[in-house]
Amino acid sequence: MYDFAAYARKSESQHVEPRKVLIVEGILILAEPELRKRIDIKLYVDTPADIRFVRRLVRDIESRGRALRSVVDQYLNTVRPMHEEFVETSKRYADLIIPEGGENQVALEAIISRVEHLLS
Repeated sequence: MYDFAAYARKSESQHVEPRKVLIVEGILILAEPELRKRIDIKLYVDTPADIRFVRRLVRDIESRGRALRSVVDQYLNTVRPMHEEFVETSKRYADLIIPEGGENQVALEAIISRVEHLLS
């Protein structure tokens, strides 16, 4: 668990019971070899950089009370370089790269079909 106000992991964690299907999400999931070995379907949701930045800007200002300059500085000095080094390069491990995320009906249908196949 993560504390966005303190920019640090929280001391507590969340236990998840085993299930037939477990969805694990996060920007660095595919960057971790041990996690990749355990995932049946590896997906990468590819969103254009300008859309990612605008979403972050709005979220950080409206929900986290951050100042515009603070968000921009963090993006340019940390977020963007780390994305390019770790997140963007991890998409090569994906089984399916999904442009447009939840708006991509063809990709969603393919994922649903694959999950249903694994469950049967």
